[in-house]
Amino acid sequence: MGSVKIGRDKVIETAIDLFSVKGFRGASIRNIADAMGMSISNIYHYFGNKEGLLLAILDSSTTTLLEALESSTRIGDDPLERLKNLIATHIRLSRNFRKEMKIFFLDEEHLSPEGHRINVVFQEKVMALYRKELALLAEQGRLRGERLTITTFNILAIINWQLRWFRLDGPMTVDEVSAEIIEFIMHGLLVE
Repeated sequence: MGSVKIGRDKVIETAIDLFSVKGFRGASIRNIADAMGMSISNIYHYFGNKEGLLLAILDSSTTTLLEALESSTRIGDDPLERLKNLIATHIRLSRNFRKEMKIFFLDEEHLSPEGHRINVVFQEKVMALYRKELALLAEQGRLRGERLTITTFNILAIINWQLRWFRLDGPMTVDEVSAEIIEFIMHGLLVE
């Protein structure tokens, strides 16, 4: 059983690498099998087909991301601090799961209807986390604007956009970028 899990996890890891570089349509099961030195039939055994492999990646990464984001909102009593923590955690995780996020959020059109459904459910849960913290700030009179959904979309757009431009070898660290993004978001959100 342990070697099956290791084999399955290694296939997922290799597929993430190839899908993030070549795209879902550009990377074949043969590419993945060749990169691993295994037969194509082993991959089909674990996942059924290429779509099954993509869904396994989606399920694994969204579960991990959502658990960490939910955890970040349980720290502290002040909704402003929880929101800042949520944003910082989200940015950090987007760096840790850069390849997966590239596959699912920047290359979303390649998802099957089932993959799209899983992705939408995940996105709705993430939006609900942000809306909850924003609603608490609004109740306290600390939030500029009334449209929580638009505000949430704007925050997520800023977080997701840095996936396109941030470089690990750039002049700023992830923490420095995170602090700048949080400051920018807070300046636009909060009543002065």
